[in-house]
Amino acid sequence: MAKWYEEAVFYHIYPIGLTGAPRENRQTEVSHRFDRLTREWLPHIQELGCDAIYIGPLFESSTHGYDTRDYRLVDRRLGDNEDFARFVKKAHSLGIRVVVDGVFNHTGREFFAFQDIQRNREGSRYCGWYKGIWFGGNTWYNDGFSYEAWRNCFELVNLNLQNPEVKEYLLDTVHFWITEFDIDGIRLDCADCLDFGFMEELRGRTGEWKEDFWLMGEVIHGDYSRYIQDGRRLLHSVTNYELHKGLYSGHNDHNYFEIAHTIRREFDQNGGIYRGLRLYSFVDNHDVDRLASKLHQKSHLPLVYALLYFLPGIPSIYYGSEWGIEGRKEGGNDDPLRPALELEQMEAHSPQPKLAGWIRTLASIRRKHPESVDGVYRELLLTNRQYAFARILDNRSLIVAVNNDEQQSSQISFPAPHPEHIYQDAVCEEEFAVENGRITVSLPPSGCRILVQKKG
Repeated sequence: MAKWYEEAVFYHIYPIGLTGAPRENRQTEVSHRFDRLTREWLPHIQELGCDAIYIGPLFESSTHGYDTRDYRLVDRRLGDNEDFARFVKKAHSLGIRVVVDGVFNHTGREFFAFQDIQRNREGSRYCGWYKGIWFGGNTWYNDGFSYEAWRNCFELVNLNLQNPEVKEYLLDTVHFWITEFDIDGIRLDCADCLDFGFMEELRGRTGEWKEDFWLMGEVIHGDYSRYIQDGRRLLHSVTNYELHKGLYSGHNDHNYFEIAHTIRREFDQNGGIYRGLRLYSFVDNHDVDRLASKLHQKSHLPLVYALLYFLPGIPSIYYGSEWGIEGRKEGGNDDPLRPALELEQMEAHSPQPKLAGWIRTLASIRRKHPESVDGVYRELLLTNRQYAFARILDNRSLIVAVNNDEQQSSQISFPAPHPEHIYQDAVCEEEFAVENGRITVSLPPSGCRILVQKKG
């Protein structure tokens, strides 16, 4: 039986942004913003057809969430531990799994171990908790010592994950989040910076604590299989940034060859380097520009989401993008990517009013047709502007055909994976007979067809 995370559709929340929490954590009292997420957003996520949430960062932090102050407290700008426990319990009652951010590569400067070094210098028992502590140096913070920082961002101090005390502290923290909140998985921030021995031990421990616990890593460049298929039990999945790039630029350039090449390279059954693996697919997130800002033609939005849902991978929707909102980085400022949203207002005044309904339709089709999740990928037709592929599982197949030409309709013909069957449009139920082993369909400008085998 497949694990839940192999079939999941994720909804990604950056909670500090979504709830409108202050960007700097200077308050002493707890603000119970999680109540709104529990009451309003969880039903919306369920209605959208998502059955898993990636939410984070949640740890008590100083600013953006990744400069951790306390690993075992929910950020007071969002709520308290009891608020989050209620959120998880409600999500589970709706059939939604909950995955949180694990920020284990670095801490903030207000974390207790770093503050102990500031006070006690060479006498601190925590000097070995961090990388590169040197009392002969300094930083622009003028601590009187230097240290290794993440990408030279000195508000983020790199932990030494080869230190047994650090490793045990973090593993105990994960155990705390499992036992205290019943979370279902962790997305490992900066997984490409983490110690492989730590990830291997994390995989072993979490598998003992919760059998179906999911570990997904943020990896941008390089060989993804190092983290999930290298003779070691490390992570279950990683972010597929390679496909993310192809999904928007393949449409902007009217070049489906880019997307098809990426899929062949990654998932082709006769040599794909990640064949059989489930990578985490997305079209935007809290670190990159919104899809609606990246696409030259907004009419391509439904096409991109159709590919997201039916190409191999675990699809994820970033909060607000189901309505086609825009947002671009402003230099190093990520705030435009992480806006505060009011659910009622978005539903009433969506920039792309039909998009959320289309995403619900995609989720419904995916849920009804296991071949769209577990099926082998097969390319059926490829030109610069038209692309058709199938997902095939035993004697069942689902076909997706897309047309990125926003001016011209296109009639295309491709081989039927199961020519003995009649196919029909999964949305409008129009039937397509197979003639001489082929199916012919008409695609309108910026059009998409999803074909399934007719029952009976």
